[in-house]
Amino acid sequence: MTDTPQDSVKATYDTIAEHFAATREYAWPEVESFCASQQIQSPPDTESIGVDIGCGNGRHAETLFEQTSLDKIIGVDVSRELLHTAQTRATNRGFIDDLALIQADAGSLPLESQSVSIVVYVATLHHLRSRRRRVASLSAVARVLESDGRALISVWSTEHDQFERSNGFDTTIEWTLPDGTSIPRYYHIYDPVEFRSDLESSALSIVETEISSGNCYAVVEDN
Repeated sequence: MTDTPQDSVKATYDTIAEHFAATREYAWPEVESFCASQQIQSPPDTESIGVDIGCGNGRHAETLFEQTSLDKIIGVDVSRELLHTAQTRATNRGFIDDLALIQADAGSLPLESQSVSIVVYVATLHHLRSRRRRVASLSAVARVLESDGRALISVWSTEHDQFERSNGFDTTIEWTLPDGTSIPRYYHIYDPVEFRSDLESSALSIVETEISSGNCYAVVEDN
């Protein structure tokens, strides 16, 4: 059987999981601000749920726990080894009882439609190969959001100082392990116009966009 591109992403992050997680201690301030600003408006007698897609070591799942009044947090990641690091963090930080971890592809979320109040989807969309899969993943976010739910989505962009190109492009960026081994990671580096175009091609509606620290951000809701 031929490996799919997402198998490659899984293998990459399974390999670097422990070292990667150790370098990701703090939440991004943009995520903290977004989470703190959200008002939970789930229907009565319904459990409010927040989802961190590409949750890695759980640092932003922890932010959802700390900054919101959600009843449950779900962390989704394709890498089982990264999920192990998230479980360890949640246990050590005291939010394991409020967290469910799911191994799944960001392009096909195994969640019920209109069941989620808040989605954090940062630094993950750009790992999906092909525009078709990225747009489909954005539409999957729209599907799971409640009617009043919102998501924060971010991607690496050409606005980073390290990139000299102005149009979006595919590349690999090396992750170097402590023993010196270099592991290539696939990225699609978005330009801001392209990012907006993919959002508009999905089932999401854009509330606002910004560029911060070289990343494109968008707050979005179901169309």
